[in-house]
Amino acid sequence: MTPSLPSAVTRRTFLRAAGVTLALPVLESFQPRAFAAGKIAPPRRLVCICTPLGVHPANFFPQQAGKNYPLSPYLETLKDFRNDFTVMSGLAHPNVGSTHDSIYSFLTGAPHPELRAGFRNSISVDQFAAERIGGQTRFPSLSFSAEGFGLSWTRSGALVPPDLYPANVFGRLFLDGRPDEVEAQARRLRDGRSILDAVREQSKRMQPSLGARDREKVDEYFTSVRELEQRMATSEEWSKKPKPKVEAKPPQNIQNSADLIGKTRLMFDLMHLALQTDSTRLMTMLLLGTSQVPPIPGVTQGHHDLSHHGQDPDKIAQLKTIELEKMKALRELLTKLKQTKEQDGNLLDRTMIYFSSNLGNASTHSTKNLPVLLAGGGFKHGQHLAFDQQNPVPLCNLYVSMLQRLGIETERFSSGTGTIPGLEPV
Repeated sequence: MTPSLPSAVTRRTFLRAAGVTLALPVLESFQPRAFAAGKIAPPRRLVCICTPLGVHPANFFPQQAGKNYPLSPYLETLKDFRNDFTVMSGLAHPNVGSTHDSIYSFLTGAPHPELRAGFRNSISVDQFAAERIGGQTRFPSLSFSAEGFGLSWTRSGALVPPDLYPANVFGRLFLDGRPDEVEAQARRLRDGRSILDAVREQSKRMQPSLGARDREKVDEYFTSVRELEQRMATSEEWSKKPKPKVEAKPPQNIQNSADLIGKTRLMFDLMHLALQTDSTRLMTMLLLGTSQVPPIPGVTQGHHDLSHHGQDPDKIAQLKTIELEKMKALRELLTKLKQTKEQDGNLLDRTMIYFSSNLGNASTHSTKNLPVLLAGGGFKHGQHLAFDQQNPVPLCNLYVSMLQRLGIETERFSSGTGTIPGLEPV
């Protein structure tokens, strides 16, 4: 029997049926009157994304500082969001050596020499925030990864195990019940039946209690769920189909796990849904960065090899193809967030999207001049903040700025001794 909805609809109302628990987006009807009247602001959120093989500096950084800078080739992909992001150059973690292992310090800023002997990590910025605001949501934080490692670290310096598989994340977020019920629902997904089918009657009965804006938001949310289901189903179907035969030499290490862009898009979709349902307000995502050849037209060499291009023009051209696809995936995420209404604004207004890397130049393993893009979150954007590369501002100063924007009172984090000059809240 389908359980009835409570007479008083609350923020913690979920739609439940047949082993499915579907969290609803943040609706004005679920909030106190002060929220609906705009007297209580929606929550602020933080998403940290790391592309571990960096991005080619010449294609990422603008040539001019300030507000009227010409867009670089990669930022041209985000031109519609020019006034929604700030790009920064000249930032670095002090005392972090030039090595791939600098990934350990990406969100912690912990000193990390080129030789790892004796290294012990510290808490990452997302976990620092989770200790203070994580209890406000079902999941204090979520850590995603495309390759088995992660970005989040506890106060004791232990790695927070990341979620690797979109289907598992989807299950954690939206499927509930006995193992046989969850498996039955997963089977329905594979058969092309939406989880929304199981809660359709409840959602219909809920509609009359919602205002016009909330009904629009629920429709928008259900559309997002369906789109993610369809993308997951399509991805699974492609994995079962034989690959076409070609005369060209097979690329090295090609396998499903090499699909950088496919994994990124699925995880970004899940991030959007997690934010939309207020399941969490803190997320990290490590993109794929291996020697495998991503299934992208025009790319014939391993991603890692291309990032270590040694100024080879052909490698740089293929690397640009990969990195442009990354920027397009980021654009899709920003688009979804901006199109999702919240009070008088949208999700992007209240969500900081931090996109960067532990490497400033993967070809030389340099950890200087890290590529930094911060979108959304309620800052005065539309600018390139260029700092002195010879006397770099600590990247953790940006983390202090982000923590303060989350409402956390702190003047320091790791090597950060203040906020980022020129990055001001709206």
